[in-house]
Amino acid sequence: MKFTLSWLKTHLDTTASVDDIAETLTDLGLEVEGIVNPAEMLRPFTLGYVESAEKHPDADKLRVCQVRTRDGLQQIICGAPNARAGITVVVAHPGVYVPGIDTTIGVGKIRGIESFGMMASERELEMSEEHDGIIELSQGEVGTSFADWLAAHDPARVDPVIEIAITPNRADALGVRGVARDLAARGLGTLKPLAAPKIDATFGSELTVSIDDDTLDGCPVFCGRLIKGVTNGPSPDWLQARLRAIGLRPISFLVDVTNFLTYDLNRPLHVFDADKVQGNLRVHRAKGGEQIAALDDKTYTLSEGQMVIADDAGVQSIAGVMGGDATGCTPETVNVFVESAYWDPVQIAYTGRALKINSDARYRFERGIDPAFTPEGLDHATALIQSVAGGTVSQMVLAGQVPDTDRAYRLDTDRVISLVGMDIPAATQRATLTALGFRLEGDLAHVPSWRGDVQGEADLVEEVARIASLTKLVGVPMPRAQPGVPKPVLTPAQVRASAARRTAAALGYNECVTYSFIDEGTAALFGGGTDLTGLENPISSDMSHMRPALLPGLLQAAARNQARGFNDLALFEVGDIFDGGEPGDQRPCVTGVLIGRTGPKGVHGDSRAVDVFDARADAEAVLAAMGAPAKVQILRGGEGWWHPGRHGQICLGPKNVLGVFGEIHPKVLRALDVKGPAVAFTIFPAEIPLPRNKTTTRAALVATDLQAVERDFAFVVDAQVEALTLVNAAAGADKALIAEVRVFDEFIGGSLGAGKKSLAITVRLQPVDATLTEAQIEGVAKQIVAKVEKATGGTLRR
Repeated sequence: MKFTLSWLKTHLDTTASVDDIAETLTDLGLEVEGIVNPAEMLRPFTLGYVESAEKHPDADKLRVCQVRTRDGLQQIICGAPNARAGITVVVAHPGVYVPGIDTTIGVGKIRGIESFGMMASERELEMSEEHDGIIELSQGEVGTSFADWLAAHDPARVDPVIEIAITPNRADALGVRGVARDLAARGLGTLKPLAAPKIDATFGSELTVSIDDDTLDGCPVFCGRLIKGVTNGPSPDWLQARLRAIGLRPISFLVDVTNFLTYDLNRPLHVFDADKVQGNLRVHRAKGGEQIAALDDKTYTLSEGQMVIADDAGVQSIAGVMGGDATGCTPETVNVFVESAYWDPVQIAYTGRALKINSDARYRFERGIDPAFTPEGLDHATALIQSVAGGTVSQMVLAGQVPDTDRAYRLDTDRVISLVGMDIPAATQRATLTALGFRLEGDLAHVPSWRGDVQGEADLVEEVARIASLTKLVGVPMPRAQPGVPKPVLTPAQVRASAARRTAAALGYNECVTYSFIDEGTAALFGGGTDLTGLENPISSDMSHMRPALLPGLLQAAARNQARGFNDLALFEVGDIFDGGEPGDQRPCVTGVLIGRTGPKGVHGDSRAVDVFDARADAEAVLAAMGAPAKVQILRGGEGWWHPGRHGQICLGPKNVLGVFGEIHPKVLRALDVKGPAVAFTIFPAEIPLPRNKTTTRAALVATDLQAVERDFAFVVDAQVEALTLVNAAAGADKALIAEVRVFDEFIGGSLGAGKKSLAITVRLQPVDATLTEAQIEGVAKQIVAKVEKATGGTLRR
């Protein structure tokens, strides 16, 4: 939304500066996006006087002019047809930037003759589209800034232009008067009264309008007047200046009037050439397939249900969006029919979007203009047309009726404190709403017809606070319900998720946030892709199912990185995975992926391919940070996307799986185009039991000054026996005395025979009360051997 300062002052009596107005508008919620000050742009250009103009010896259309400037007599070559001696011109000296041609003037030679500057046209200064010749001034002192000359002789040409951003709920601010009303309510001036024009209607209109019954919901009211004997031509200078200032090109007076009132009073209009209308006008819905050549020189094909205005010859206007060329006004137009109608915002939005038409009318109608102003807006247009173009006016043609927008909400002046936290006196609140156009009756505030966005009591509070300025809002601490340290805000699940992120990042992983939707084929690789997780209306075929695991997204991200030359990757994600479409069918998950090598290759051989033990170490570190118990079991039995012999489940018992780690199955890597080796871990935070003791303090340190004893054992067992089975058996021989059991050697083959292997373990005994005797050590050793032999079926290796 653009307007000039002088335009604003036609509605607002104010002495405020442009900067004060801009600051206030932004504070009111009408954010100023920019201010263009033509005076600043034109200030480098100065006035000059052409002493002589001789034909260029080598070019028929060029003249060598001697121009008296601020720097003395200068030679300037000019090709304008009106370049001649005795005229006052606008000079661009060397070094001055000319916006219309995007060029900085320099000293140059034209056909062998030097030129020291340029004499400018209006288009070159972006003042208008006039480019038939250079600017000629009636008078002026040589060397005077052109900006100062305009300020004294034609101030409208250097009027500052303000551009504001309009939020969708503030349709009333799409007119200059609406902006002025807000500023007046803030106290930056006084809103000038808008007098209702007096129309002298002398005859009844021969052209009538009807609205089909099935279209009344989209066009509840249609007003029009027939004006005969108008003279269409260029608009008055003041009107052209205002339109040019906001970026609109003046066309002809009858067209310019509609553009002016669209921006001035937020009242879109359309003017038909009445002599081109065949029969009467009818507002109805298109059957589909009709075509119309619109005023933008494009032809549009209408869809069924779109609202149109038609005569006996066919569609003449796309209702509320754009008029048709067949009945448009031309310089020869004599009789016109002026339309002022109210169109349903939603239906206009659908039509404009379907036809891909962006017009000022559509922009306003789809946001909801003032329906009650429909007849009065027509009168303003009629009066303006008659005052400039003449003509006689018919009585108003009315179809339908103005919608009833009257509504009122209770004004509770105490709610400003509770909703906004500002202490505004009740009298000030009532004065604010009155200034904004609300009608107060007791504690009821009747909403003006142009404020369709006010739909409740809270909106009244918003208006009061907005005008009072939210910058005056002072922060006040919330009262504490009870003294002392407040209870934790984060849930245990949130604390664990945060701990997992910090730990994974500390281990060198980069966090990813991937889509929760993946394609069916990829989901099937990870146990998903079923109808339970399928989307009814997917964004694309690549996002058809909810993800059954976090691994697909991470591996796809890894593939994209590898395609760009990044082969060593460490990625992780914290998010939800889905087993179905119901609320309870999702669960949180933490997944990390390691791909490639542990680092760059080096001469010392310190780089190696990542392996399953890297994934296990990182998984255990993340589990520890999330509060998982230290003693867990490593079991087989992972899902099919894990390598069958190179993975393990981290469990608290056989049924409670805290996580999984291992190599990714080669078939999965091939399907996702990932180059291995690739290892990963997945942790299920919901399966980690909460601590029984809610305190966050550490347990007491149990220290002893007694020396520990270590003993080594080697057992011959079947090749299928897992080392974990042997370790657990040995540890259970004396839980109070045995502090640690670890495997340090494995031997297969040789004298052991086929199907056998030897596992060697170290058992650490840590006494607490007294130093162990040899007999005690031998007793524990016998228990260890007995436990292991019973659990594994093996024998002590001699």
